[in-house]
Amino acid sequence: MTHPPEVVQVESPTERRNPNTTDIDRMSTADILAAINTEDHQVPGAVRQVLPELGAAVDAATDSLRAGHRVHYVGAGTSGRLAVLDAAELVPTYNVPDDWFVAHHAGGQKALRTAVENAEDKAEDGAAEVRESVKDGDFVLGLTASGRTPYVIGALQEAKRLGATTALVSCNPEAPEFDGVDVLITVDTGPEAIAGSTRMKAGTAQKLVLTAFSTATMIKLGRTYSNLMVSMRATNAKLRRRTIRILREATGLSEQECGDALTRADGDLKVALVQLLADVDSASAAVALDDADGHVRAALDAVRARAS
Repeated sequence: MTHPPEVVQVESPTERRNPNTTDIDRMSTADILAAINTEDHQVPGAVRQVLPELGAAVDAATDSLRAGHRVHYVGAGTSGRLAVLDAAELVPTYNVPDDWFVAHHAGGQKALRTAVENAEDKAEDGAAEVRESVKDGDFVLGLTASGRTPYVIGALQEAKRLGATTALVSCNPEAPEFDGVDVLITVDTGPEAIAGSTRMKAGTAQKLVLTAFSTATMIKLGRTYSNLMVSMRATNAKLRRRTIRILREATGLSEQECGDALTRADGDLKVALVQLLADVDSASAAVALDDADGHVRAALDAVRARAS
């Protein structure tokens, strides 16, 4: 006997009709785009309202990574795809280990391209996914526009039981709170231009939150110097050119001087940078960076303090 699928009533501003776009299907192309753009302009302001909560999540994730643990993203649908994208981009951008950021997406790899029926509806699936990889001390960030996706909620509750620190990014200020979340980040993006299409403002908000979260975490962990990416290694001609440009930006020295320093540092941009800015040899630069957990500024301060 076939049972009808369960119907769940989601109470969320994202599901309601937007009074500003009720005639969007009567508009010209230019006016449709203008209406969508007007709604999109609300998103950065909504994200700004949750910066204190986002900061708490960044600090918790930074502490976990410093202690040798991992950061996990958990999501379904658009939220899950955005999480997978953010985690994937951190490896080439900041040269982080592959397992520092782990994304868990309801429905697995198949769901990245096509919708997987009911993948997000089972809390036990989220819990099982987390149980296989989350450890005591990890940080787990869940993402759900509705604030109630069972897969995500189940994952967070299980992660909390396992000893992880947890946070939830939601776009529904009316969602009920539940045990299992240490940091609640609720971005109130209001009704979508197309009712219920949370890949729009809600998705944009989640992208902004994720990008800010991971970038701030990388900065706190010393993966940048000033606003420059300095954690990459020059493993091919294109990256060598990029690293030399970064060295020139940071030091004001010539391309030849920067290239020579990079060669002496065996392609390690941070070592080359400390060499040039502190005027020390590559071995001393490497030791200073190791003592400073990879923070260029801290390494420079230490070298200069010893020299004074």
